[in-house]
Amino acid sequence: MTLMLDYLRDGDTLVVHSMDRLARNMDDLRRIVKTLTVQAITVRFVKENRTFTGDDSPMNNLLLTLLGAVAEFERSMICERHREGIAIAKAKGVYGGSKPRLTPLQTTALIERVQMGPPKTQIARDKGISRKRLYNYLDRRL
Repeated sequence: MTLMLDYLRDGDTLVVHSMDRLARNMDDLRRIVKTLTVQAITVRFVKENRTFTGDDSPMNNLLLTLLGAVAEFERSMICERHREGIAIAKAKGVYGGSKPRLTPLQTTALIERVQMGPPKTQIARDKGISRKRLYNYLDRRL
């Protein structure tokens, strides 16, 4: 996001889908909008149908604060539900990635074959695993 903000110039218009896409909390949202509008950059939020130009009315500033607070609250609720879902999944034993596809003995044989020098792509294909999974086994064992 820093690159985008550095790229903007005086007279530009930054179009953002919604306030929560520009900032994750109200303080950052207000700071970013104020910084941009001081530089004569217009900030337009599509979802909220709001445009900020720097010479905004007190009502526009109030709406920025209120809508920003609602977006921050919504984001925190999503995070809370996400954490609760992970906790429930962990309690059921269904969270934490896939189970290893190779036994420890197969993994040792895999590493020995890699050390012999054939292409890793061919080894992965022969074992029925992806190259990424092959590298994951190697990273864990080396």
